[in-house]
Amino acid sequence: MGSHTTHSACETTTVDLTNVKPYGDTMNDGMMQLSFTLPVPYGEEANEAAKILARKMGLDEPAVVFSKDMVGFTYFVLYGKCQHTVDYSTIKVTKVEVDVMDRLECEKYITENIKRPVVIVGACSGTDAHTVGIDAIMNMKGFHEHFGLERYHGIEAVNMGSQVPNEVLIAKAIEVNADAILVSQIVTQKDVHIANLTNLAELMEAEGIRDKVILICGGPRISHELAQELGYDAGFGAHTYAEDVASFILTEIVKRKMV
Repeated sequence: MGSHTTHSACETTTVDLTNVKPYGDTMNDGMMQLSFTLPVPYGEEANEAAKILARKMGLDEPAVVFSKDMVGFTYFVLYGKCQHTVDYSTIKVTKVEVDVMDRLECEKYITENIKRPVVIVGACSGTDAHTVGIDAIMNMKGFHEHFGLERYHGIEAVNMGSQVPNEVLIAKAIEVNADAILVSQIVTQKDVHIANLTNLAELMEAEGIRDKVILICGGPRISHELAQELGYDAGFGAHTYAEDVASFILTEIVKRKMV
């Protein structure tokens, strides 16, 4: 425990997982790349300010390798050597535990275990106008060659689009007798997504349908842990596809005996 052998073109090294540092050219050199903007005019003083800030962040030998005038601001790309380490062996992350099935496996699972159409209602709710997240999961073409739920035989996917009030989303779920509600949140400034997600869960409780519908949220700043804290059954972050969501919903339906 605590070590791992890494193979690369230039070296074979045993990594101490209790004492992990960033890797650049050689193991444990601590090398990191940062990019950021400072509200100062472009010039040598700006570069020096960036290096001073990097040292305060615990980076040794900071070097500005690129900087650009941003009209009164300056954008930097900076390298430096991190002196801190992390004990990777102690890390525990709350995440969705499900055996992910591909589209054909999901369709077979529905046929063999649920034996009826599965209804999933999705939306980007509240004032959020972005549809990229919900479309990636719901739309037939999907995302990155991962077909969306509309392509799945046995799933009735209702994509309501963006800026859908929570009350309207719930009303649609009741109307179509949805098995699951999938809500996407992209805009997260000032934690507006948390307030909106909390409101949705509370409204479902008030309507008396919370325990009858699988409630899922997703988005770039959504984690399974946050979702559970807000009263959701699951949360999916970046690099999530339709099969991840479908696998969870389908196995949850069987687990809860919603068939």
